[in-house]
Amino acid sequence: MTNAVIECILSRSAAKYYDPAAVLGDDQIRELVRIGTTAPTSFHMQNWRFIAVRTPEAKARLLPIAWNQPAITDAAVTFIICGVLADSRVIPERLAPLVQAGVMPAAMVPEWENPARGLYADNPQLQRDEAVRTGTFGAAAMIYAARSLGLGSTPMIGFDAEAVVSEFGLAENEVPVMLLSIGAERPGNWAQKPRRPVAEVLDLV
Repeated sequence: MTNAVIECILSRSAAKYYDPAAVLGDDQIRELVRIGTTAPTSFHMQNWRFIAVRTPEAKARLLPIAWNQPAITDAAVTFIICGVLADSRVIPERLAPLVQAGVMPAAMVPEWENPARGLYADNPQLQRDEAVRTGTFGAAAMIYAARSLGLGSTPMIGFDAEAVVSEFGLAENEVPVMLLSIGAERPGNWAQKPRRPVAEVLDLV
């Protein structure tokens, strides 16, 4: 069982070495984010934001609060992947384009909003869990999109979250889920690393 999408997934590995002279244009950055935002989100909340750190000045601000990892300066762009705390009040606005396009009947909107309110309203932990899930889904889509375009990517959890929030002006309801560097690779990166056998991680019930 193989096709171009599966080969893209199976051949991906986190990049360590980037060509620091290679750049991505703003339109290319926007396209990566557009692809990322097609990933699933709970109740179609689309509770994410992406900060593209691409200028030398912005990279210099991020570098010391991201453990001085070389990818910050060498990759063309590093995204700060932000998840937004789940809030059911945004659902009517987010579903409005579906209603306008005739995809969803207007009467169905409360059928999504009301359960979401009951799920998240008094559960801060679940609100945060959803922010992290959402940001991770978006980042994963961008990782594989980058691979399909011949670009490397490096997801990173090595950063000072409080400093990132302060330095880049994240809102109180935004969680810095991860950093994601993307750019042209240079030689020396590892191939896909061997993984645990499926028999160790799968239960068929």
